[in-house]
Amino acid sequence: MARVVMYSTVVCPYCQMAERLLKQRGVDSIEKILIDREPGRREEMMTRTGRRTVPQIYIDETHVGGFDDLSALDRQGGLAPLLAA
Repeated sequence: MARVVMYSTVVCPYCQMAERLLKQRGVDSIEKILIDREPGRREEMMTRTGRRTVPQIYIDETHVGGFDDLSALDRQGGLAPLLAA
């Protein structure tokens, strides 16, 4: 199973929906980087992704994007192969 990293905040509903979708697809471990608890990590996320919003999801070294991107990837059939890599 691929390594999943998600930049997140404690109260983000889209982060929770992304986590739920990933778990439905068999992901048992998500490394969460809580940018509201570790403010320096927000700058890291923005530099790494070019985006300001959470969630920002990485599967291995592939930047998937936010929840809408993750959901679209799943609907197109691209999420399962990425997770299986």
